[in-house]
Parts: sequence; structure tokens; C-alpha cells
Amino acid sequence: METILDQADAHASVKDLDFSPDGKFLVSVGSGSPGRVWDVTSSTPVASLPKENDEVFGFCRFSQTSDKNQVLYITVMRGQGGSIVKWNTTSWKRMSSKHIVRDPVSAFNVSADGKLLAIGTIQGDILILNSTSMRVQTIVRKAHLGLVTTLMFSEDSRAVVSASLDSSARVTLIKDEKNSGLSVWIIVFIILLAVAAYYVKTGGVLP
Repeated sequence: METILDQADAHASVKDLDFSPDGKFLVSVGSGSPGRVWDVTSSTPVASLPKENDEVFGFCRFSQTSDKNQVLYITVMRGQGGSIVKWNTTSWKRMSSKHIVRDPVSAFNVSADGKLLAIGTIQGDILILNSTSMRVQTIVRKAHLGLVTTLMFSEDSRAVVSASLDSSARVTLIKDEKNSGLSVWIIVFIILLAVAAYYVKTGGVLP
């Protein structure tokens, strides 16, 4: 148990911390200051992540993309609600920003494979997003009666467990976008077959 980094004045108060998948970087966000990134090996600062306009940083998570590159996500509160900002971990510049919800974000996490993002709100809602398109893939309104405090994906990224200030815990199964689309077409096909069969059976006379 050796202290490798001790930065007393990094933030007025620390909101969140996260290590990069390769263990090289540590990111922190807090009140009254920009986000900060340190090189863990040398214990030196490597980047300062500035806020824009009325932004308030909330949660930070490193992730690995499909091409094995690392990215950094930071949740941001603005006047219109909660957003997710994606950062390049080489230049430490913003890559994109997407408004997600109108309510404040109270919990955030990234799946192990980096393909999904999970957001919890103060209203008890849970949202699962595709990290590439930043589109909402699954949403559970009022998953909890109180604000969502914790989110964690299963190892296979097929479920997310959440906990709330109301002392409840929940497991939410994640819908596969491809499978969901396929199942809709199967249902439509079955309905069309049933209509065709009825049409033939009645000699082409519709009721």
C-alpha cells in the first residue's frame, strides 16, 4: 500500500475517479475546476479537460473501442439537461457531445466491451445507449422510486444491475437491437401468413 499520487488541491470536492483500461491514466472530475488526467507511472498531470459555458461535470469513465483505442466519457449537466461528452485520449480534445436526458444524471457506467453506456437519473429512470451511435437502445421509466445511485453491467453486457436511494436493487435485461428488429419482422411475417391462409380458406372473401 504505497501512495503514488497525492494532489491535495485537484478539486474543491471530488465527484468521480476512473483508471484507464491499461492502467496508465487516472482521470478525476470535481467541483470548481476542470477535469484532470494524471500519468499513473510518473504521477504527473498530463491533461486538463476544460468545461464549456455552463457545464457541470458529473461522472467519468474510460473505455476501449472496437479498434482497441481508448476513449473517455464524461457526463455533463447543462441548462437543457444531461449530456455525454467523448474525449480523445491522445490529444485530450473533445470528439463529440450528445444531449441524452432532461433530468440530472445520478449514475453512469460503461460495459466491459465498450459497446454500451448506462445512465441513471434522479427520477429513477435507466437508459442504455449504443456507444457508437449514442442512441438510446433501452429505457426503463421509473425503474426505481428514488434516484439511481449505482449502475454496473454484467460481464457479458446482457444485463445491468442498478441500486437506488430507495434501498431497492434491480436487474435490467438489455435488448439486442438486431434481434429486436428481426423479431418484429418475424411477427409481421406470421400475421401476413395468417391473413393469407384465412383468405384462401374463405375462397377469397374477406369479412
